[in-house]
Amino acid sequence: MKKIYPFSLLLITALVCFQSCKNAPSQPKAGIEKTAYGILPDGRAVDIYTLRNENGMTLRITNYGGTIVSWTAPDRNGVYQDVVLGCDSLSGYLHGTPYFGAIIGRYGNRIAKGNFTLDNNTYNLATNNIGNHLHGGIKGFDKVLWDAQIVDTDTPSNPTLRLKYYSKDGEEGYPGGLQAEVTYTLLKDNALNIHYEAITDKPTVVNLTNHSYFNLADAGKTTILDQELVLNTPMYLPVDSTLIPTGELRPVKGTVFDFSKPTKIGARINDTSDIQIKYGLGYDHCWITARSNSGTPENIASLYDPASGRLMEVLTTEPAVQFYTGNFLDGTVIGKGGMPYKHRTGLCLETQHYPDSPNHPAFPSTVLRPGEKYESTTVYRFSVK
Repeated sequence: MKKIYPFSLLLITALVCFQSCKNAPSQPKAGIEKTAYGILPDGRAVDIYTLRNENGMTLRITNYGGTIVSWTAPDRNGVYQDVVLGCDSLSGYLHGTPYFGAIIGRYGNRIAKGNFTLDNNTYNLATNNIGNHLHGGIKGFDKVLWDAQIVDTDTPSNPTLRLKYYSKDGEEGYPGGLQAEVTYTLLKDNALNIHYEAITDKPTVVNLTNHSYFNLADAGKTTILDQELVLNTPMYLPVDSTLIPTGELRPVKGTVFDFSKPTKIGARINDTSDIQIKYGLGYDHCWITARSNSGTPENIASLYDPASGRLMEVLTTEPAVQFYTGNFLDGTVIGKGGMPYKHRTGLCLETQHYPDSPNHPAFPSTVLRPGEKYESTTVYRFSVK
């Protein structure tokens, strides 16, 4: 028998449904938004761009240094939380940070004693790290204002931000005018694709990377020592006491540098029976991949946080990755929410060519000449397990 409901009951039911729908959390809208972020001392305006995919992953990038300011990823319960170290405002970055989230260039990592020879010409660069040149010098690409463009695509669910910077001939001592371009694309599968390009009008050297500090548990509230790392790399580069590669490619097997199987980062980080750990004050070394050189990004590393279930895979076209365990963080840098970033509360997986390549002919070349294009792609892909 068909039931007949009074009109008043139907009306109440409709109102309840309407209110429930109104109060229910709305699905995140994929796209990209631009807002003001502050003013540089020279009066130029700085912006910040929020990229969001349809799952709810959110990435905030400022055109000052091309810096990734925040990056949310889901845990095993679907809760999104920040997973990178950074500052609350532009002033934090202007007062100096250890390259949090920034684009690094013109040359990522170290060049011995700040000089190299190219085509019989010797170039002298700033020595800003234990007598060596580090991460592009006094004012590298992390401390410049990039031109930003929101890229219109046919797939708005993959928001894309393109950054451009022209580095003049002689800037920081490097030869050649270099036009650099970095494109960030947040994908539907919770992956960030970073594509680097550069051209030059004179022979030069180029090695671009991103310097995000990750902590998959809580973005720097606790250490990264219980997180598990895999490095798909058969060799690493031993260094001297100033962290410059000796030129040797040493197998990782049977050493404290063997991360071929999931290994807690803290398991051997203080094992100073290996002089390399003493030199780096932990891990601050370059691991060499066994890439097939297919031209497509290949898996070089994965990082897993057992507490949250977050898993981050790193895929790249680069031949190496610098693994750094926040050894120089000491609580003096104040981050988001007034939080001091203490020893080993963040780690870096910087995809790149080898450090000091311009001074090691046997290393893969980082020389770029007119008429050539530098291209590199790295993907950071998040999931849970």
